[in-house]
Amino acid sequence: MHMLDRRRAAAPAWELCACPMEPLLTALKAAAEPTRLRLLALCTQGEWTVSDLTQILGQSQPRVSRHLKLLGDAGLVVRQREGTWVWYRVADDGAIAEVARALVALLPAGDPDLALDRERLSAIRRSRAAAASAYFRDNAARWDQLRGLHVPEREVEDALAALLPDRRIGDLLDIGTGTGRMLVRFGLRAARATGVDLSREMLAVARAKLAEAGLRHCHVRHGDMYQLPFHTASFDLALLYQVLHYAEAPAEVVREAARVLRPTGRLLVVDFAPHDRDELRTEHAHRRLGFADAEVVGWCRAAGLECSTVVHLPGTPLTVTIWPADRADAEHRPAVAAATDPAAEPAEPPGPDPGPDPAPTPAPSPAARVAADPTEAQPIRGVL
Repeated sequence: MHMLDRRRAAAPAWELCACPMEPLLTALKAAAEPTRLRLLALCTQGEWTVSDLTQILGQSQPRVSRHLKLLGDAGLVVRQREGTWVWYRVADDGAIAEVARALVALLPAGDPDLALDRERLSAIRRSRAAAASAYFRDNAARWDQLRGLHVPEREVEDALAALLPDRRIGDLLDIGTGTGRMLVRFGLRAARATGVDLSREMLAVARAKLAEAGLRHCHVRHGDMYQLPFHTASFDLALLYQVLHYAEAPAEVVREAARVLRPTGRLLVVDFAPHDRDELRTEHAHRRLGFADAEVVGWCRAAGLECSTVVHLPGTPLTVTIWPADRADAEHRPAVAAATDPAAEPAEPPGPDPGPDPAPTPAPSPAARVAADPTEAQPIRGVL
């Protein structure tokens, strides 16, 4: 048997990649230690803090931090800071990311240390899920009150699905992800999906939901929707799902979302049409009572985007509107699954049920920038 064939037969999960020799050797040296291999295996299962990993491995925090630094320096794991917390996960893409996943695929499933790590990891996930359930339970009355004013979320999500590209999405960004409902609903259609929110409480719930759904390629991170922590032209699809009515400057949010779109990228804005439910200002921290089509279309045009046919989903009394917008200079707009009338379209096959999302608490506007204290966590949004 040819040498290459023997390698493929021995490690079928290994997707061979063109990796330069020096970074490959650095990555292999970094992983060539029992604890670091265990850490690498854990980081392919989701995002974890140093405290989580210390608890799972039963080792001291300085020791675990030192191992993580070596893995990070080699490009095998990604380090992401949120205030005083730091989250680690396996590298998202590139040759070294493939090496990381290939090494983990070669680990023996029956190893007792790895089996114990998986048990402890499951315990942490159960703890997160319990905390998320308590959060939902404590706020259920407020969410039910708001959900009763508009069409069901499933109807809105089906209309959104009809506006997604008919091909697989590369990189998806959910701005103001809240509890991660959009990531759970559409994550399977993307190669990678990222959610951003200012509320660390919301991000904790979102991480629990993503873990429960088994969406390892979906991640969330702390960030401001006015200053997204990403390079220009990084995403193929961006969502602003029930975000703008919390914003002090919604036009700036649209402009920033447009900045991170690739030349053939699409922005989907979902929000309320104009209404007179003034209690939403005081009870749900809404800054704006809906938006006229011309207003949102104007913001998109100023950001270099052109809106296609707008979708209206009438409710009692609130109407939900979807504004699809594409790069105005794109030679080829992404094809959509079908026409913009969701009533005429078959619903997308249901994915994992993300459950109800919470409405925001009547704290300072979750969409507003943190002016007085940039470290203070303010939610970007709830569901609606």
